[in-house]
Amino acid sequence: RRDIKSPFLPTRFCSSLQTIDLFSTVFKLMTEAIHPVLLHSCCAPCSSAILEWLTQNGYAPTVFYFNPNIFPAQEYLTRKNECQQYCRKLGIPFVDGDYDHALWREAVKGLEHEPERGLRCRACFGVRMLATAKCAQRLGIESFTTTLTGSRWKRLDQIREAAEEAARLTPGTRYWDMNWRKGGLQQRRGELLAQEGFYNQLWCGCEFSMGHLTMRAPEDLPSYVRDFVKQLGSAKNKEGTQPASPSPVQSPIVPPNHPNV
Repeated sequence: RRDIKSPFLPTRFCSSLQTIDLFSTVFKLMTEAIHPVLLHSCCAPCSSAILEWLTQNGYAPTVFYFNPNIFPAQEYLTRKNECQQYCRKLGIPFVDGDYDHALWREAVKGLEHEPERGLRCRACFGVRMLATAKCAQRLGIESFTTTLTGSRWKRLDQIREAAEEAARLTPGTRYWDMNWRKGGLQQRRGELLAQEGFYNQLWCGCEFSMGHLTMRAPEDLPSYVRDFVKQLGSAKNKEGTQPASPSPVQSPIVPPNHPNV
């Protein structure tokens, strides 16, 4: 099999059998392809054109899905499952990172009121890129890159800084600094999105990026965030400012069937 559960910071792996299977797959790709690379993926839509380009240009990608920032857990599972299914369709190895939103909240503590593209985003990139570098090290893949640089909503300098720092802290790895917005990939992404019928994401990922959803009609939102968005709207109207989101304890977090329960 090509799917495997990996840890938050990969120091404990799953069953030895699954680990051997994944290592065998990666080793096979490394010996047959010119350039093995670990691709940190935020979602299937952002990965689609990049994966197509990689496979058409002599690269052997392995996808690492590690995004503990995504809120709530139902949204995380929707995005992760779609990405996992897309990788299966393409025959690309998929590494499933742990979802620990509470630990992610600790990493961005004190930055709740930061604007998008501010210090909170930089801290978020740091968590995700360090986990990616450690996964690359564990798998014996030297180069890693991320779909995050394909988003026009992200600051490339923050991603680069976080990824290069992660590589320095993780011997045997290096960050492949690619601007995945260029080379026609933005247009191709749009084409693949329509072709594959990918899920339409309405916010970046974390609860702090959801403020604009208060301007949308409730019926336009996934049912599992409507109450939360209503809370945001009420707090915003009461205070006249965009509030920090409620704590994870107050918010819809993990459904009963989540694998980490």
